[in-house]
Amino acid sequence: MQPAHTLRGRLIHWARILLIVAVVLAAGYALWSNHEVVQETLAQLSWRDWLPSFVALPIAILLSTWSWQLLVDELGKPIGVARGAQIFLVGQLGKYLPGSVWAYLLQIELGRRAGLARARIFTATLFSLAVAVVAALLAGSLVLPGFVRDYEALRGLVWLYLLLPIGLVCLHPAILQRVVSVGFKVLRRPQPDHPVRLRAVALSLFAAVASYCFFGLHLWLLVRGVSDVDGSASFLLVCIGTMAIAMISGLFFFLLPSGAGVRELVIVTALAPTIGSGEAIALAAVSRVLIVVADLLTAASAASLGWWERRQFGPIPHDQGVDDDEV
Repeated sequence: MQPAHTLRGRLIHWARILLIVAVVLAAGYALWSNHEVVQETLAQLSWRDWLPSFVALPIAILLSTWSWQLLVDELGKPIGVARGAQIFLVGQLGKYLPGSVWAYLLQIELGRRAGLARARIFTATLFSLAVAVVAALLAGSLVLPGFVRDYEALRGLVWLYLLLPIGLVCLHPAILQRVVSVGFKVLRRPQPDHPVRLRAVALSLFAAVASYCFFGLHLWLLVRGVSDVDGSASFLLVCIGTMAIAMISGLFFFLLPSGAGVRELVIVTALAPTIGSGEAIALAAVSRVLIVVADLLTAASAASLGWWERRQFGPIPHDQGVDDDEV
């Protein structure tokens, strides 16, 4: 009979593989389901319009990765760019399954596979989620007053801003450190070597806000390709705020794959008065598909980079208390 821990390890290994396959298939379905309207809209766009818009997306995604990794590194020894990107970017594909919790579970399991304690990945992911919410609310404040004033369907978004003071308080290092201490104690893991520092939290917040700026730039470049809309900085700020609110709204409708429908509703509502409803709907679909492609490409690149790193430098060091048999 196989030892219990060996059987358990194999079951976890195959469960990880099945989950990764499922999320890739779900992302592929999101790509396929919008292909007709995307093809029609892209036909109206010059490559000089859509290509720069697409290039902005990997930058935005990598800034999100950096925001998360800053917090992971704060809770233990630095894990390196290749290792961090593989965990975060491949794990993020879980958002394409109904119930965005899959992304976080996949990140925890991939972190475990990479030799990191589940307590560390869970805690860092929880913190990065709080950072992302605060960053989105800060960026979204650029357009929220107009949304609340002009669009009855979106007035409920103002309630999201009740989270802003709570989020800002929760990002204080003293609060974060208390959460870390309790969480690691409950999970029976060694405490981090040093307390959570304000510098790491501030850098993580900066990276998250910068990420939303590039998502907004992506939308702005698409709009300019199909409309004579004003290319001024003021409309760029509208696009940044729109993408921030759209993406954070999708987070709260966690039963939908990657906020499907909710994100598009916010984008269409914001753009329709300027470029018309038809083009706004088409651009929202194009934006979603380009983001799916960017997610898949960055995840595949991160997985390849992680594989190369292991081939070149051998086994990676594990967190204290995490054995090879457990990963």
